[in-house]
Amino acid sequence: MRLKMELIDGKALATKIRNELKGEIEKLKKQGINPKLAVIMVGDDKASKIYVRNKSKACNEIGIEFEEFVKDSKTTQEELMNLINELNKREDIHGILLQSPLPDGLDIREAFNSIDYKKDVDGFNPLNIGKLAIGEDTFISCTPYGIIKMLEEYNIQIEGKRAVIIGRSNIVGKPLIQCLLNKNATVTVCHSKTKNIEEITKEADILIAALGKPKFVTEDMVKSGAVVIDVGINRNNEGKLVGDVDFENVSKKASYITPAPGGVGPMTIAMLMNNVVKAAKFSK
Repeated sequence: MRLKMELIDGKALATKIRNELKGEIEKLKKQGINPKLAVIMVGDDKASKIYVRNKSKACNEIGIEFEEFVKDSKTTQEELMNLINELNKREDIHGILLQSPLPDGLDIREAFNSIDYKKDVDGFNPLNIGKLAIGEDTFISCTPYGIIKMLEEYNIQIEGKRAVIIGRSNIVGKPLIQCLLNKNATVTVCHSKTKNIEEITKEADILIAALGKPKFVTEDMVKSGAVVIDVGINRNNEGKLVGDVDFENVSKKASYITPAPGGVGPMTIAMLMNNVVKAAKFSK
């Protein structure tokens, strides 16, 4: 008997969140506050251009002002740091986002660390990371924040559940550990050095794949009834976008599963919008 599976529709939830944010933005504008996001892009990365365009479109749709700072690949670390410092001082800018990756020779960690924590809408400043670790209100990295929102929207219990994350990146895996711990999950992290990974993933009530390998998670790695969140977006040999999860087969065992694309991606942008509005409220 096939288990009844429910699709977690990140696109629909992101639309709902953005519509709610519209109302908040209108209220802020009546108080003379115009939420504004500054995006810095260095170099000519094609994927980054698409991401920035999507963020700009999302801002325009809900009424967030958007200013883009495009620098060529010859930009020096000093020039980048000077730009960030200028944006930190500008009162009309509430959120600053530095698009990664940066060209070789630039120190992205130093750049992230220099963004004012009150404008750090990506949640990468060490102060915000530390606040997340001790459970204080802060800016949370957008992808992990979006994943938690999806679980909550679908009334999926986190407390007391065994959550397994595949991937330990600074952008997703590591902040997601803290998000899940703060919700009282028991968290295990698997990575490239983990042995017998399938033995660990088969114990997960909530399995989150964020490693960037097409269809890495197969049906035999998932226990029946698990919640499966697919963070990955990869291109297969035919050029088609696929996730880190073998959706067709894993969906036969999962109780809930996200599609890829159309799951976590739209939520990431929605939570960025949410963080910009939050930063604008802080500025009052």
